[in-house]
Amino acid sequence: MHAARDDDARPDRGAVGSPSHARPPLRVALATPADKGRYVRRLFDTIADRYDLITVLLSFGRDAAWKKRLARMARVTPGMRALDLACGTGDIAYEVARRGANVVGLDVTERMIRIARAKRDSAGSIEFVVGDMMALPFADASFDVVTAGYGIRNVPELDPALAEIARVLRPGGLFLSLDFNRPQNAVVRAIYVSYLHLVGGTLGWVLHRDPDTYRYIPATIVRYAGAPRVTSLLRAHGFASAEWKRVLGGLMAIHVARKA
Repeated sequence: MHAARDDDARPDRGAVGSPSHARPPLRVALATPADKGRYVRRLFDTIADRYDLITVLLSFGRDAAWKKRLARMARVTPGMRALDLACGTGDIAYEVARRGANVVGLDVTERMIRIARAKRDSAGSIEFVVGDMMALPFADASFDVVTAGYGIRNVPELDPALAEIARVLRPGGLFLSLDFNRPQNAVVRAIYVSYLHLVGGTLGWVLHRDPDTYRYIPATIVRYAGAPRVTSLLRAHGFASAEWKRVLGGLMAIHVARKA
């Protein structure tokens, strides 16, 4: 969920009066890619320790099942190299590793990476690194599979991120992404965004004394390209096939794209 650039020092996570409570209003924070990058990194540093709880609450308890579905769709065979982008606390990375892949999990937020490493179990070959989705620290054609959970909606600029994903995938490699969708129907979208705004604001106040903490999600959905547009962008970046699967009736989506 968390791909961004920011060279600022890491703030204290969630203490009242800390820099995390001095975040700008969302309309300002998301105004430009650079602004969004700074905001996302600080935000996810703040929420890292409650990230797993929030994904359960906002997905009606379905988050784990969706991630397992994505891992199954990756069709991993032993020895494959896999990259999990915006890996957060490592759920998808571990699921893919359990299926026999050699996995690298990458996230821009150092605290997320620390939590992911602390979860280490007998999943297999897996390592975690701090890095930027828009400038991946890997050679061309390094991976057979690239996955992302709630990542491409959060990246400051989508085109550079998709170009990097295509670059590090081997020919015929597969990219899979789970994320919130932007419903095309205006009425459904309004209800969906309003619900997330209300629930997110409540959770933000209860957990962080800052309603905007999780109102970030509906704010990004409003600005998001949406699943059909992302599918078109994947094809434009050299994927021979690209489609999206409806999740939760289309409120969520899993993208599946294969490199030419």
